[in-house]
Amino acid sequence: MSNKLLVLQSDFGLVDGAVSAMIGVALQEDPSLGVHHLTHDITPYHTFEASYRLFQTIEYWPEGTTFVSVVDPGVGSSRKSVVALTEQNQYIVTPDNGTLSHIKRHIGIKAVREISEVENRRQNTEHSYTFHGRDVYAYTGAKLASGHISFEEVGPELSVDQILEVAEVETQVAESQISGAIDILDVRFGSLWTSISREEFQHLSPSFGDRFEVTISHHDLLIYQNQVTYGKSFADVGLGQPILYINSLYRVGLAINQGSFAKAYNVGVGSSWRISIKKIK
Repeated sequence: MSNKLLVLQSDFGLVDGAVSAMIGVALQEDPSLGVHHLTHDITPYHTFEASYRLFQTIEYWPEGTTFVSVVDPGVGSSRKSVVALTEQNQYIVTPDNGTLSHIKRHIGIKAVREISEVENRRQNTEHSYTFHGRDVYAYTGAKLASGHISFEEVGPELSVDQILEVAEVETQVAESQISGAIDILDVRFGSLWTSISREEFQHLSPSFGDRFEVTISHHDLLIYQNQVTYGKSFADVGLGQPILYINSLYRVGLAINQGSFAKAYNVGVGSSWRISIKKIK
């Protein structure tokens, strides 16, 4: 089922040779592999962000694609190394540390196997404990992507129910107000991507051009409160003006037209960053 496509994600950055070493290991296994990059700029140790970026990307790749995600604050510990088979028949090679959360909840995982490091680890690396991205994940990913091993040969099957998950904030829906969290940023442009889905937002019966009172708080400290227009695209408001919109993942976003909302108001991400949207009657 593999299609010789290997997509890499990590928090390694590109300032040293770590990512290049992973690519080299993959190409040693099969020089004909197509090696691509999701991102290597995940915030260090941030497994929720790694999970979200996989969710943002994976459905746009062909069936049979193998993803390797290495955001691994527990490297060298007892955390498991796994390969997940998604409902869309793609593979994800990763530590079992929460990185599979969004895929499990929003796309679906058929099966998961623990990587047997006896068979699926680079030779003569058993005394290296801190670069599993190179020695276990890139290596196993390349063997899967090239078809040199089957999913069954990865290692013993685990229960999908036992996959470690990072918490997501549940949307609170009231008659004229909806609340959630700032999950993540559209990093380069500083837009806020919330946990509130388009379907949930529809409970407020929004129409383009409507105005909503938007409140952002952090640990109960008020960060932002203002009236914001709901628009189809950024050009629906003037330069420097805020806008509510539906992003490419069908979640509610909050942006400034040709500006950075995150920088303007020093907004962060995570479950402690809450947003509420109230319809103005």
